[in-house]
Amino acid sequence: MEKTKPNNKTAQKTVAKAAPKVAEKSAKKEVNLSKNLPQYRPVLFIDNSNGTEFIISSTVHTTETAKSKTDKKDYPVYHLEISSTSHPFYTGKEKVLDTAGRVEKFKSRVAKAKASKK
Repeated sequence: MEKTKPNNKTAQKTVAKAAPKVAEKSAKKEVNLSKNLPQYRPVLFIDNSNGTEFIISSTVHTTETAKSKTDKKDYPVYHLEISSTSHPFYTGKEKVLDTAGRVEKFKSRVAKAKASKK
């Protein structure tokens, strides 16, 4: 059984025919990706607990706009419940729980409950 080699001209024609189709598909994908990408822009973040404002580039979706206190420009606004300026861990007003006292209280309640059952 003899193996026949493909004709170089026919191989070049099939590659040439396939190349435009691949290019068209990749161009369509690029167009679709650019439509789906979120808009990256400066956004005004406002901490609701203390009123602190931050202007940070973000892709967060917002519907309202407001003027910044610092540069008086209009920005899309996103309201935060808590930020680094109001969170106790970052401000140093962190509460340390007395876990040893809690454990002792629990043990005393368990001991009283066992004593009352007897």
